[in-house]
Amino acid sequence: MGQLAAFVFIGAAGAAGFVALSSLASQVTGSESSLLNALCYAVLIGPVYLAHRRFSFQSDLPHSHALPRYIGVQLMALALVTLFSYLVYSILGMTSVVAATLVIALTSGLNFAVLRGWAFAHRAPVVLFQLRPIAHE
Repeated sequence: MGQLAAFVFIGAAGAAGFVALSSLASQVTGSESSLLNALCYAVLIGPVYLAHRRFSFQSDLPHSHALPRYIGVQLMALALVTLFSYLVYSILGMTSVVAATLVIALTSGLNFAVLRGWAFAHRAPVVLFQLRPIAHE
């Protein structure tokens, strides 16, 4: 439960940071573009990754393993948000607040499971083969 609580807290902090950064960037540039929002989101990927790595999952995997996996999970999340949004808005016809809440809950739940079970998982390396010395008799 501690991992899940940290995951939710860090995710909420990241979302709040995105809203603040995006609002500030819009005010400074005088523009509200999707590209600007994407850049603001991209700026937060690193800090949120580091926070999840340290606090949510207490992972000591090398960044060379965990970071590409984390980015892959974020890309998966974008696809899931698109899919879940289509399902709840177009197929089920839900209202926006209920639909958005369901979309973020489903996406976050799957993100947590994949991050915990794969991106930050502590596993022994797979040994494909092992060289052994030849015994001389």
